[in-house]
Amino acid sequence: MVIRKSLKNKYALVSVYNKKNLRYLCSNLIKHNYKLISSGSTGKKIRSIGFKCIDISKVTKFKEMFDGRIKTLNPLIYASLLHIRNNKKHRNQFLSLNVPEIDIVIVNLYPFEKYYKQSEEEKIIEMIDIGGPSLLRAASKNFKYITPIIDISDYEKLIKNLKKFDGKTNIGFRKKMAGKVFKKISSYDKLIFKWFNE
Repeated sequence: MVIRKSLKNKYALVSVYNKKNLRYLCSNLIKHNYKLISSGSTGKKIRSIGFKCIDISKVTKFKEMFDGRIKTLNPLIYASLLHIRNNKKHRNQFLSLNVPEIDIVIVNLYPFEKYYKQSEEEKIIEMIDIGGPSLLRAASKNFKYITPIIDISDYEKLIKNLKKFDGKTNIGFRKKMAGKVFKKISSYDKLIFKWFNE
């Protein structure tokens, strides 16, 4: 599968542990002409409920490894998320890569809090999310261009914003969502720190 670079296409990267409200999310993103990119179990779920989605390994040309420990950590994904879109040098470098330009990143994290007091150590360690926070941090850093969504409760707000602004989000909404990302990841990391020091 070859993904042709087109600035007319809009892409949303969806990689969620909690699959709640996925049908609502995907159906509305598609209504606003977003193509979906996903990985692993999220991609399987999206396809199982009747929507098309591009597997992230088709974008990166790199298969998931180590039982999914490595799937989204790839330079091509971060090139899409971190290039400054009104910087000519960045733009030219990005266009030469022939990868999708991701406009929305929707990720919810592994539920570390749910497991850290009641599970064995190996399970707890596997609930330390690496790729999720990395994707969200990158998208949030580039909030001038990208919408990061960390909370399922914000799906409806996202769709309302897309409806209001003709299939795109406005800067105020993106900045608010970016701030929420850093707040939630900060709390997430504090809990992990607490577990390591108990």
